[in-house]
Amino acid sequence: MKAIKKKWLSYAVGGILLLGFGFSLMGESLSWKISGEPFWNWFGLGTLALSIIMAGLSVFGQAIVFKTQIDWKKKFKKKK
Repeated sequence: MKAIKKKWLSYAVGGILLLGFGFSLMGESLSWKISGEPFWNWFGLGTLALSIIMAGLSVFGQAIVFKTQIDWKKKFKKKK
C-alpha cells in the first residue's frame, strides 16, 4: 500500500508540473505568433507544448488510477 501511495504522489505532482510547463510553453508560442515570429518557430514550440500537455494528462491520469487502487484497498480492508 505504501508503494502505491508513493507512486500516486509522484505521478500526481509530475503530471501537474508537466501540464503547467506545457501551458506555459503554449502561451509563449502564442506570443511568438502574435509578435510576428517566423512560422516554424512558433509552430515548433506550439507542437512541443501540446506534446508536453498530453504527456502531463497521461501521467496525471495514471495518478488517478493509483488513487482509485488505494481507495478500493481501503474500502475492502474496512469490510473484513
